[in-house]
Amino acid sequence: MKFTLSDAEKLLKEYTTNDFLLKHAYSVKSAMESYSEIFGGDREKWGITGLLHDFDYEKYPEEHPFKGAEILRDMGVDEEIVNAILSHASHTNVPRETDMAKALFAVDELTGLILAVSFVMPDKSIKSVKVKSVKKKLKDKAFARKVNREEIYLGVEELGVDLTDHIERVLNAMKGIAHIIDG
Repeated sequence: MKFTLSDAEKLLKEYTTNDFLLKHAYSVKSAMESYSEIFGGDREKWGITGLLHDFDYEKYPEEHPFKGAEILRDMGVDEEIVNAILSHASHTNVPRETDMAKALFAVDELTGLILAVSFVMPDKSIKSVKVKSVKKKLKDKAFARKVNREEIYLGVEELGVDLTDHIERVLNAMKGIAHIIDG
């Protein structure tokens, strides 16, 4: 039986209740779907990967993403998805060998930064965020301190994309789900 996006959403909501983590999951999903078009990947598969990359974090923060990988494997989820999820966390030492894995790593921290930028906009809307604002906040290490800026730069390098283009692609993907992010 094929593991679908609907299955992934059910699993995400079973393990994750934190509003920010849910917004982050949907943001990464949207960015991954956008990148699937560039790399010729399966949109649903890339979306599932983005949606579930942190699904275990709220319940198993110390075991993340190993616990999530175990759960997904037990469910028979495609090993490419599992490996991409494992490789998005540097501490796992799982190499990022596929475009999907590299894209997940590249968009993960950036979506967190973009969400943080949206929260400080006067209208608190993702729609008001500009690439220039994100680049400015990327340089400001006092802003959103938990965002790992080195991983953003490394992700861009590994994916082989321009930083400005990357920010624009991810931001536009997130603006496409403003009803989720701003809600």
